[in-house]
Amino acid sequence: MRRLHEGGRIDRSQRIEFTFDGKALAGFRGDTLASALLANGIGLVGRSFKYHRPRGIYSAGPEEPNALVTVGTAGRREPNLPATTVELADGLVAESQNRWPSLKFDIQSVNGLFAPFLSAGFYYKTFMGPTRRAWMFYEHFIRKAAGLGRAGEEPDPDRYEVRHLFADVAVIGAGPAGLSAALAAGEAGARVVLVDQDFLAGGTLLSEPADGEARAWLSVTLARLADMPNVSMMTRTTAFGAYDSNVLGLVERHGSATTDPAKGEARQIMALLRAKTIVYATGSIERPLTFANNDRPGIMLASAARTYLNRFAVLAGTSVMVATDNDSAYSAAFDLAAAGAEVTIADRRAEPTHELLEQARHWGIAVRGKSLISNALGRYAVRAVTLSEPGGTFTLECDLVAVSGGWSPTVHLTSHLGVRPVYREDINAFVPGKLGAGQFVAGAMTGGFITAGAIEEGHRAGAEAAAFCGATKSVQPPFSLDDAGPNDSPLVAPHFVGGKDGSQARRPERSFPLRSAQRGFGNPKAELNKGKAFIDLQMDVTVSDVALAHREGYESVEHLKRYTTLGMGTDQGKTSNLSAISAMAGLRGMAVPDVGTTTFRPPYTPVAVGALAGRSQSHLYKPFRRTPMHDWHVANGAQLLETGVWMRPWFYLASGRDVDEAYLAEMRMVREAAGLMDISTLGKIDIQGPDAAEFLDRVYVNGFAKLPIGRARYGVMLRDDGIVFDDGTTTRLGEGHFFMTTSTAKSADVMSRLEFLLDTAWLDLRVSVTSVTDEWAAMSVAGPKSREILAAAFPDLDVSNEALPHMCLLEGRYRDKPLRIIRLSFSGERAYEIYVGASVGKEMWCRLIEAGTPFGQKPYGVEALGALRVEKGHVAGPEIDGRTTLDDLGLIRMAGKRSGYVGDMLSRREALSDPARPRLVGLCCLEPGKRLSGGAILFRPGERMHGHGLGRITSVTYSPTLDASVGLALIARNAAEEGTEIVAAYPMKGQTVRARIVSPIFLDPKGERFHG
Repeated sequence: MRRLHEGGRIDRSQRIEFTFDGKALAGFRGDTLASALLANGIGLVGRSFKYHRPRGIYSAGPEEPNALVTVGTAGRREPNLPATTVELADGLVAESQNRWPSLKFDIQSVNGLFAPFLSAGFYYKTFMGPTRRAWMFYEHFIRKAAGLGRAGEEPDPDRYEVRHLFADVAVIGAGPAGLSAALAAGEAGARVVLVDQDFLAGGTLLSEPADGEARAWLSVTLARLADMPNVSMMTRTTAFGAYDSNVLGLVERHGSATTDPAKGEARQIMALLRAKTIVYATGSIERPLTFANNDRPGIMLASAARTYLNRFAVLAGTSVMVATDNDSAYSAAFDLAAAGAEVTIADRRAEPTHELLEQARHWGIAVRGKSLISNALGRYAVRAVTLSEPGGTFTLECDLVAVSGGWSPTVHLTSHLGVRPVYREDINAFVPGKLGAGQFVAGAMTGGFITAGAIEEGHRAGAEAAAFCGATKSVQPPFSLDDAGPNDSPLVAPHFVGGKDGSQARRPERSFPLRSAQRGFGNPKAELNKGKAFIDLQMDVTVSDVALAHREGYESVEHLKRYTTLGMGTDQGKTSNLSAISAMAGLRGMAVPDVGTTTFRPPYTPVAVGALAGRSQSHLYKPFRRTPMHDWHVANGAQLLETGVWMRPWFYLASGRDVDEAYLAEMRMVREAAGLMDISTLGKIDIQGPDAAEFLDRVYVNGFAKLPIGRARYGVMLRDDGIVFDDGTTTRLGEGHFFMTTSTAKSADVMSRLEFLLDTAWLDLRVSVTSVTDEWAAMSVAGPKSREILAAAFPDLDVSNEALPHMCLLEGRYRDKPLRIIRLSFSGERAYEIYVGASVGKEMWCRLIEAGTPFGQKPYGVEALGALRVEKGHVAGPEIDGRTTLDDLGLIRMAGKRSGYVGDMLSRREALSDPARPRLVGLCCLEPGKRLSGGAILFRPGERMHGHGLGRITSVTYSPTLDASVGLALIARNAAEEGTEIVAAYPMKGQTVRARIVSPIFLDPKGERFHG
């Protein structure tokens, strides 16, 4: 293989440096990575998935099954990219995959020796014993061996975008049909978006000789499109999915080597294109032939060999065997011969047409009829093939095998919305089924393989699509090949070129291949002792694998796919699907359409997760909220923690070097002196109206109608099914005015629930609910010295025990804004919640910090808060997890004999009183030096540790006050007796800890601390 000195569509004035597996190489502007590797004489580019067999470049487009590479380094490392679609860029770093320690010497190629044990479905049979848990042992080794490329672990420094586009007509594919369709629709006045995955428009026209009339036709057409302001062309853009309402998913690629994130440039852009009509002109994919060792480097599709020659000026071999069962491969043979290669054609058909034989003679090409390849010889590169012919077998030396088994229209996008493709026996391929209104097809994907016809079909489809949108300007007749120059077709229609003997030879059309019944698929004897005959090159699925699936009953095409993994690689079986279906049809003695096809689903080609996410990463994906005191926290060493949608102080560095040290210091501070906590994240809902009290009576399990003005009450809400929904406190501000606080995590859910009830269930209630979470800054002063701090901060207010007892409200003004002080506790200490306008929240916080400093007060974070509430036995999110009832949590007395509240009836279900249901208990660790773990499973001592046990630990902490590891747990009621010893098992870490069941209230069970 070598680069030709002239020809091609590359720019030889722009030399591009790149590396492959650490080796410095060079190519030219206009190359793909695959063409540049071939130009540098590199034919071995990867290893196969299962057997780690040497693999080379097989195609020239996104259907590539072999040449998967990893591109980039560090955070820009992107695996499993087909080298055939990677545009060569200066400084590009690429490496081969699925090999160790090197591409040439891959230790896992030893898998080939165990091939009899690695047939289809081997993992279903091999790794099931000898015990039920054996899989857990095998899994580690299987996962290490699985996969192809390795993604980078560092953060991706590039930018990604998502945008929305609109068009009257979307044209998918910029080959002759797509270009003609865009031209017609644009002339009609429609807004057109033309999409093509390649970095050059032209499709298969680019595979024609660069000095031919293809270039003239293409240049004129592109110039006319460029002059139309209503036509937009998107190259380097893949339409990966078709969705309802004519929505197309697109990914536009720019490459990390050509973009600068600092300038806001995106590496990839995902676009949702909403079009009134769609013209599909996606072309077709050449199919391979099946024979022993048909995966060797140096074997490629005939169209690929022609593309590398005419587009990239790379002669992939000098001694070429062209194997075919149709006419199209003859174009490749003629072009390769014209470039100086010695070419032999093995035509499987009995009698190629006399015209083709005459043209081959002009080129000095030997054509062997009734000839097929039975075996390819060589290891790291093909060196010869064995031909089976009526007269016997023959071995011919070659360094390139170009194969063609016909063409399959690219029906993926048209099938994404459930339109089943239709089989055409005359071309042995599936074509798009009947599409909905506003969708059109044109070109090779319709089963017509002549360029002139594709241009006419595209023109007609573009004009009809524009008319469907109401664009009815006059459209010129289709711009034909004749208009570009002499009567020479740029794709596959006949035209004449000079032969080696100086005569004129006529190029062949892309004619039809053999019928499936003639092709001998499904015969595992094809492998015999010669080697494996692969159907799916990427997934290492062979003819014998398909036969095995048939013998074992996996005859459905969907079962075949999953049993053998056929078509489940990154290429989604683009070159293998029809061969596999034909093989199964032969084995079952059925017609191909009766076997059917697998389901085509998006994406058509793999899409990077970064492109799908766009800018929706980190906090741009899930915006976080900040309290009014956020800047103060950051400036004073708070380590922040994302809790729901809020960023809250986790702990403060002033209290310790890390969270383990800091939260204990903060706990001691609250218990012994006082601490200040930012609680602005609590949900706050203002409830007003004549029926506000009745409304709360129905929402909460405990009554609020008789709550005096100026008093607060703890309440619990249930879901309709009787499960606890949320808890919080509500304070009565006036006869028909209440102030509700909810948990941080459930604030939005509670607000939505209240609105739902008023809008759908209780239309008679005259109540208004308003979220005021953002209007109030809130902070809590907790600890034995909290009253003194409050008195120092508000010398004009009476905060004595008589004036402000537990669960009472004190209102005032601060900076001419409302001030509310509610005495209630979450920590078990005497505590006061201070609410003030958000605009003066930070000022109030600083005032309390200043007032509390002489008393030893400091701020504390949510880690200490959670530990304090565990000591006090307060339930929170880990206990109110959507599965627990009032009785489970020990709160059933709150409901008393009341009825009529939400969830009342279903909370009385017999199943919710089952003795096996959990009950909230406390646990105290019995083993010095050990600690309880959240999520641990509970068992009786000596009981087999299996399954879900008796219950689970929900919350844990180390209590400096008790000098013990304690926790809250939910355990079966029939095992929840206090004083019982229990074993807490944490299987993920192999830990077991003995503990004793105690009261969930570890500290101050009589409430003397917060009542004092």
